[in-house]
Amino acid sequence: MIYTTVKVLSQKKLASDIYQLEVTRPADTEIKPGQFFMLKAWSGELTLMRPISVFRTDEASISFMYRKVGQGTERLTHLRKGSSMQIMGALGNGFPIEKIKGKVALVGGGIGIPPLYETARALRSCGAKQVDAYLGYKKELFAIDDFAAVADNVFIANEQGKEGYHGFVTDLLHTEDYDYVLTCGPEIMMMKVLRMCREKKVTCYLSMERHMGCGIGACLVCSCKTVNGMKRACKDGPVFAGEEIQTEN
Repeated sequence: MIYTTVKVLSQKKLASDIYQLEVTRPADTEIKPGQFFMLKAWSGELTLMRPISVFRTDEASISFMYRKVGQGTERLTHLRKGSSMQIMGALGNGFPIEKIKGKVALVGGGIGIPPLYETARALRSCGAKQVDAYLGYKKELFAIDDFAAVADNVFIANEQGKEGYHGFVTDLLHTEDYDYVLTCGPEIMMMKVLRMCREKKVTCYLSMERHMGCGIGACLVCSCKTVNGMKRACKDGPVFAGEEIQTEN
């Protein structure tokens, strides 16, 4: 894979630890909903790039939403308009938009919410009958207006904050109302969604969140257990069909 140097177009702080970063889009870069890029804005002691999913894209730009959780993402927060940085991608397989029709539920939790925005846009343009977004937050809300513009309905769950339903986002979801359920977020949430889909025999796709070292399948850090053995989230995923994933029960 080739690292590409891009320019920062904007950087916005959306919540206490959530940021939106917009950069120039390299020419001839194909991006599918659910794919990610490896980002780097440093040299020296921090050698590994950081995997960040695509939030929004158009012909000229790519936007990422990320949470500041460590040294790498903390360095990203210092980028300003006109800064240069390196990206590699798009990586991974993304959601199989061409297969998904009818009524669709998008279930996101925390920083797993952003990649579902571009997914919702693509589903609407591909003729999905209905696209509903179920967004789960710990406390602070973000991207609500963005999803309201592309989804038929937006349902909000908030574990600690005052806005929205007080509880887990899975409490709001009735999988039997949908033909497909797509989910991204904390693994405990996605496994609950998967079990609910299996119970009602609804097709489910999961975008598996894993720590990644290389982003191209070489280091095996992001391996996850499937019915066909260990698979690499960065290369074989991050999106997996529900029937591929092993659950504890």
